[in-house]
Amino acid sequence: MEKHILTHSKLETVALGQRLAALLTPGDVILLEGDLGAGKTTFVSGVAKGLGIQETVLSPTFNIMKCYFDGKLPLYHIDAYRLENQPIEIGLDEYIEGDGACFIEWPVYIESLIPEERLSIALHNLGGDEREIILSSDDPHYEELIGRLA
Repeated sequence: MEKHILTHSKLETVALGQRLAALLTPGDVILLEGDLGAGKTTFVSGVAKGLGIQETVLSPTFNIMKCYFDGKLPLYHIDAYRLENQPIEIGLDEYIEGDGACFIEWPVYIESLIPEERLSIALHNLGGDEREIILSSDDPHYEELIGRLA
């Protein structure tokens, strides 16, 4: 299943993340794809807001992973960009298959750690603050989630 959503501002991108947050369950794995500046961190900040997380969401590029525990559900935000051609046995699988929702940027670099059951979200910058956001999955759990975002 695939769904295309257009957002016309950062606030709309954040609001979509908030709507997704209301549907998340422990163990959910969401892959984020998009160029630099596509809005991945903005989207995750909306998820955090929807989960009731008060902490400011920052890109985990230099940290590889940021964890947020003060919401309705733990939020794990991984940026695997710096793991290209690096050993990936650093314990990320414990978070990917953990008790929270795990959002992964640049998932291609840790493909062996990612379960088949996942939601893929591609963000495309259409200029200014407009984004095309494509949600896709073949897994029944995530297909239902996509349907409920309508």
